[in-house]
Amino acid sequence: MNAPRRGIRSFVLRAGRITGAQARALEELLPRYGIPFDGRPLDLDAAFGRRAPRVLEIGFGNGDTLLEIAARSPDTDFLGAEVHPPGVGHCLLAIEAAGLANVRIVMHDAVEILKDGLAPASLDEVLLYFPDPWPKKRHHKRRIVQPEFAALVASRLKPGGRFRLATDWEPYAAWMLEVLGASPDFRNAAPGGGCVDRPERGATRFERRGQRLGHAVFDLEFVRRA
Repeated sequence: MNAPRRGIRSFVLRAGRITGAQARALEELLPRYGIPFDGRPLDLDAAFGRRAPRVLEIGFGNGDTLLEIAARSPDTDFLGAEVHPPGVGHCLLAIEAAGLANVRIVMHDAVEILKDGLAPASLDEVLLYFPDPWPKKRHHKRRIVQPEFAALVASRLKPGGRFRLATDWEPYAAWMLEVLGASPDFRNAAPGGGCVDRPERGATRFERRGQRLGHAVFDLEFVRRA
């Protein structure tokens, strides 16, 4: 019997070097701040111990932006999805050091979490900052921002919910604007239909790297239609 076909991944799971502290965090802190995912719906009320506005960040890297925003918004719950162990370990250590009670981590593919782990209209915001731009044309099919993905994100956002994105790769910004601009589920929050001013958020390591290379940063914001 043939194995089930797996869809195209928008990420590459690289081995990466993990420090001893990060490895200990995965062992000791992930059970405390993480939510296991086995393909069934997540019980976020139980995980956070309350019902509050909810924000999902897809691919949070080291978690720097996620934790900065969470520290400023204690009345909002933040769910971070990331697959790379060093980044998750780094984020877990920072959660504990800051004493944040409003952040939980799911160490799994964000697309599968959206599909099977989150209920329709359960999120107030989705953040997608500096995803892999897959610049080569033959790899464009690996870009996470596709029409099907836009529809999935929209289905998990409440009416009026926000989808915030950023990239330092101008062709990918144009791609995002085209895909999301064509979605019947979203309207562009920018008055001119392009990019928005940079929101108040910390710079990710990918953003800082882009800035060192002289790249411009493009922020986008789309609103879930009622």
